Amino acid sequence: MINKHNKPIIIWLLTGCLLIFIMVIIGGITRLTNSGLSMVDWNPIMGFIPPLNDADWNLIFDKYKLYPEYQLVNSHFTLQEFKSIFFWEYFHRLIGRVIGIVFLLPFSYFLFNKMLSKKLLIQCLLLFGMGGLQGFIGWWMVKSGLVKDPDVSHIRLAIHLVAAFLTFAYTLWVALELIYENEKRIDVPYLRKGLFTLFGITILQIIYGAFVAGLNAGFIFNTWPLMGNQWIADAVTTMQPFWNNFINGLGGVQFIHRYLAYVVVGIILFLALKSSKFKLNKLQLKSIKVLLIVVFIQFLLGIFTLIYAVPIWLGVTHQVGAFLLLGTIVFSLNSFKKPI
Repeated sequence: MINKHNKPIIIWLLTGCLLIFIMVIIGGITRLTNSGLSMVDWNPIMGFIPPLNDADWNLIFDKYKLYPEYQLVNSHFTLQEFKSIFFWEYFHRLIGRVIGIVFLLPFSYFLFNKMLSKKLLIQCLLLFGMGGLQGFIGWWMVKSGLVKDPDVSHIRLAIHLVAAFLTFAYTLWVALELIYENEKRIDVPYLRKGLFTLFGITILQIIYGAFVAGLNAGFIFNTWPLMGNQWIADAVTTMQPFWNNFINGLGGVQFIHRYLAYVVVGIILFLALKSSKFKLNKLQLKSIKVLLIVVFIQFLLGIFTLIYAVPIWLGVTHQVGAFLLLGTIVFSLNSFKKPI
């Protein structure tokens, strides 16, 4: 039974999860439509206000013309074409600001009315710090594409994406702690350690997903299960030093992303088989079953995204799948957390 005192806090936290989810979707669309460099200024306060008239539009379009993306890639753009990419980046940043407001106003209310325990207060302050850092990382990422190369650093893109996923994961964790605070858990250290391992490898897989997106590595070797006609394409190991293939090489990055998917699926299948040997409660059994369903769907989405050469709708859906998979892992971790 959920504590009535905590119910508004739970709704607040889950609303934050939903908004982060929406922001990740919009961020994926922004990336796949090449819209991320259309806003060349960072105005945390005044950025709320979109262009309101022709003079405003011409001003921001003239600013855009000063940067490499326009000069090297989009010099043919009309104002109307510029508006189409500006919309997604503006919407992406707007959601970020909305998240800030949705966090601060209820937080202030809960704090004023002494509804937050010391532990929850510390958790909320950490969430606030993670959200603020995410805004800074987003601009730091955009800046990397405003210098010489009209494309953002795939490493900064990965940091930006993982920061969003971790903020979501921690927000969900705090909410789940309140929702299931009275749940009697069966202590299974073996499965708990396995789930922590799964969490870490999934974060690594998300990082490589961002590398694939940032380097456009999803447009090569659009076959499965082979990379072209090989299990390990020659292009995977062409760069020197060797490790550079797996940071900056298109073939190497796609290779890691492909095969980490097998590792994630394998770990979940292994945990599911092992779980049958323990007497688990309903919540724990449910979390394992949901994990199996979500990872199966996500694996299929990854295959179709690859073989159809990353159409926007599939690319975004695949990213949503990663988001849901991480959320399911957090749910499972919470259901197996050590009883107090």
